[in-house]
Amino acid sequence: MNVRVLYNPASGRGLGARAIPKIRAEFARCGFTDVRSTTHQGDEARLVAAAIADGVETIVVAGGDGTWSNCAIPLAKAGSPARMALLAAGTGNDFAKNLGIDPRDPRALAERLADGGIRERRVDMGRVDDTWFLNCAGFGFDVAVLQASLKWKRLKGPAVYVVSALQGILGYPGLGVSVDGTTPRSHLLVVFSNGRHFGGSFHIAPGARIDDGLLDAILIRDVANLARLPLLAKAIVGKHLASPHVDHRPTARMSLTFDEAPWFEADGELRRAARSTVEVSSVPGALRVVDL
Repeated sequence: MNVRVLYNPASGRGLGARAIPKIRAEFARCGFTDVRSTTHQGDEARLVAAAIADGVETIVVAGGDGTWSNCAIPLAKAGSPARMALLAAGTGNDFAKNLGIDPRDPRALAERLADGGIRERRVDMGRVDDTWFLNCAGFGFDVAVLQASLKWKRLKGPAVYVVSALQGILGYPGLGVSVDGTTPRSHLLVVFSNGRHFGGSFHIAPGARIDDGLLDAILIRDVANLARLPLLAKAIVGKHLASPHVDHRPTARMSLTFDEAPWFEADGELRRAARSTVEVSSVPGALRVVDL
């Protein structure tokens, strides 16, 4: 099998660089020695394009949600028959949870690829206007949490997002949103999730599936400051959907209108929309992934 390993040494605040010696050793033991690293932010697209051009059948991506997304997007956009396999070396690793796989063991993946005992599946992706995402996109408090998380240099893993969320929950001003032309209302958070998990610890869409052709829209309306923390705690364990302040809609497409062009996050990367109205849509069956 034609296999190439791509990794981002900066993923997971350095976890990618620390993980690669073991990954190299385990894959070399199975005869796979083609391992390539990103050299700068956004370099994944170049590496994926080269792998497609070289006819690579399986692209193994070592990183976290950001690295996986940065590889999945150009792979899906190219319509390539290559499939993507995941190795975890990131902060949240939500997409692997949504697949229902444990991507932490490079030996198991290398051996499975070597003996041909793998399964694959097609999974959906999403779009905010022209920005594609693999796992989730969020508006509102989600953006504030991501911005705050960048200040926590010493924290690792999902704790980064939890601490950032707890720190900012009381001071967030809310975000006015009109959904599909309805009367604008103040929201705490609007998330479009391809799978169940989000932000490392949040069970944001308990019933979501990554292969149903839909995104799960979770719209959490703003509440009084003292009611925000219990609502956030419920979102961590997936019990928030029963709240009268939460609107859950599986959707193929939704239009959102804001007072101005909004900031949003897509798979942990901050983006700014070009207009005050954005279209969020599902891209069904966009990506082939290895499902161990």
